[in-house]
Amino acid sequence: MKEIVQTGLIGVTGYAGAELARLLLHHPRLKGKPPVFAGRVDAKDAARGGVPLGEIHPELVDSKGSGSLKQEPFSWELLKERGVEVLFLATPHEQSREWVPDALDRGIRVIDLSGAWRLNEASNRAVYAFEDDGTELAAATQDRAVYGMPELHRKQIAKALLVANPGCYATSVILPLKPLVAAGLVNLDHGIVADAKSGVSGAGKAPTAKTHFMYAADNLSAYGVFAHRHTGELLEQIGVTAGEIVFAPHLLPIPRGILSTIYVHFKEAQTRASVGALYKKFFAESPMVRLYENGLPQIQNSVRTCYADIGFHLDASGKRAVIVSCLDNLLKGASSQAVQNLNVMHGWPESEGLE
Repeated sequence: MKEIVQTGLIGVTGYAGAELARLLLHHPRLKGKPPVFAGRVDAKDAARGGVPLGEIHPELVDSKGSGSLKQEPFSWELLKERGVEVLFLATPHEQSREWVPDALDRGIRVIDLSGAWRLNEASNRAVYAFEDDGTELAAATQDRAVYGMPELHRKQIAKALLVANPGCYATSVILPLKPLVAAGLVNLDHGIVADAKSGVSGAGKAPTAKTHFMYAADNLSAYGVFAHRHTGELLEQIGVTAGEIVFAPHLLPIPRGILSTIYVHFKEAQTRASVGALYKKFFAESPMVRLYENGLPQIQNSVRTCYADIGFHLDASGKRAVIVSCLDNLLKGASSQAVQNLNVMHGWPESEGLE
């Protein structure tokens, strides 16, 4: 267990980057060790040493001087000089593909929030069309990556040099389904339907025709059906084939939050007690998962928290279930899960700085 760790964050300007900065700045284990913020800085701002955090995200200004910390021009020399040991990348996928091998070569452990290293199967990675896929370096880097969902891979994450933080939709579907599928309860011949809905921030900070106010407000739209890039994560982590699950994402006219409604058939009749006991056993050591004893989760109860909420109902026969999973796409779906991984990597309590 290491008591003092110097972190670095590239990509603080985005929505997830802002939440990650907030969590790291207030993490009890990192007091007196603020992250090194680095990124693209134009010549004018470089002349003044970088861009103050308070100008990028005014909400991060506090009495401890956090607002005066600067995003400095990125260089490996900067990270070495500041003694960065763990580097968070809240960067585009292609940028992470370029920088992660360099970081590992320099002995820096990486927690990557992009989709660059989440997928082991080439067929699943094809949706990203990575230019370097298939190269020796990319294959060697992928072999070192651990899928960063502590509830599934806690032991591997503890030793990992590269943690590939899961996607937000993927987290909301994998967590409620994995215990049931792993236990052999689900009748995969009937198929699984995962109907997921996310707030607009899940699309990132850069505006597009379908995420600006005039399109998203007072609207609900499906997109990426049978083609969403998170689908591969579901297949690999849950252990199902593409023919056994339908994943249908939707855009909600709200800023943040995900609600996934999942429909399954069981091989044999179950009771609320039997399914509840299975979930409790599976998540017994998982402090960031909240199981609903009664009722179903709602976005308003999970948004701006670091928890994944799971609840379910069975039909009268006990052979069909509707499972509802909720989380904040910027927190448990991104930044707080990254900090959860940091905690696991250093032997700290998994929920430290998150509750």
